[in-house]
Amino acid sequence: MEYRTMENIGAKTSLLGFGCMRFTSKKDGSVNIKKAFALIDEAYKNGVNYFDTAYAYLNGESEKIVGAALARYPRESFYVATKLPTWLIDSKEKAEAIFNEQLTRLGMDYIDFYLLHAIGRGSYDKLVSLGIPELCEKWRAEGKIRYFGFSFHDNYDAFEYILKSRKWDFCQIQLNYMDSDEQATMRGYELTERLGVPVIIMEPVKGGTLARLPRPVMRHFKAIDPNASAASWAMRWCGSLPNVKVILSGMNERSQLVDNLATFNEFRPLSEEEQAAVAAAKATILSRVRNGCTGCRYCVPCPKGVDIPHVFGIWNEYGRYMRRADTRRRWQWMKAETKPDRCVACGACEKKCPQKLHIIDDLRKANAELSAIK
Repeated sequence: MEYRTMENIGAKTSLLGFGCMRFTSKKDGSVNIKKAFALIDEAYKNGVNYFDTAYAYLNGESEKIVGAALARYPRESFYVATKLPTWLIDSKEKAEAIFNEQLTRLGMDYIDFYLLHAIGRGSYDKLVSLGIPELCEKWRAEGKIRYFGFSFHDNYDAFEYILKSRKWDFCQIQLNYMDSDEQATMRGYELTERLGVPVIIMEPVKGGTLARLPRPVMRHFKAIDPNASAASWAMRWCGSLPNVKVILSGMNERSQLVDNLATFNEFRPLSEEEQAAVAAAKATILSRVRNGCTGCRYCVPCPKGVDIPHVFGIWNEYGRYMRRADTRRRWQWMKAETKPDRCVACGACEKKCPQKLHIIDDLRKANAELSAIK
């Protein structure tokens, strides 16, 4: 197993981290605890020492499962990360109550990595006004948590503002080779290097999207290594960044764990040739979009209620990745009154579109293609 040291705090973590948000469910909807334990056991015995959960995961069951599974191993042999549900916090007292509940769920006296969960600038400012960061630092001083950080969902400006606001032990960001310009972005990653804040990566395979790629995309990878999985390329791209110390993978099937172990047990950063293959794969994915909608929303509101940007978002995502089941689900979730068959070709949207898209024709094409997915 590849291990990385967080120089600022001395923690030595496995580069592969176990994300405990998506354990398999039984037919009745409850978590398959036997299967979850088996996966955690196999990961631990193969060198994974970082296990990530949160108060909200699996309606609170994730923390209980992680705590029970890891209770069978020496406490100093692994790291547990969990998160304060910031959207529920309106006082220090509420934060104290939830934190104590988390310790009880985990069955532990302390938490290794404690995060403010999914913050942006607005939610962070609210927490600061309530004194929550200082409360977390108090818990750290008391030994109830060892390291204090945050997970992030906002834009670069918000990330820079938060990262520079205090001395953080670590941070967790969404990053993969397709999202290098989204949320914290690569600029944000580079800022963590300059400030010496270790990075934990979430969504390295973009919610599974980069684990199942269309053939025209995979040909760039197959030309170099016919046997490597699409997921391994995404993982290695993240791991090739030196300040990345943990890459989280929400493994709910043994095949996913086995594939990840093959990647991380003999980890190799991407070579120049392989970096070029990733760049070519990304370019191919981007070239597959159905139209040039940027989601600016200048075209809405539509007089007939069509959610034009959302329709094009689904259509373009389908073009990039050809994920039929996910696309069909998103299409079915759209309200009927917002779908493109409501379009009466009035042309109001096209007059406002900065990209000068042929919106009326594209709505017709999107409706035909998306409605035909079975």
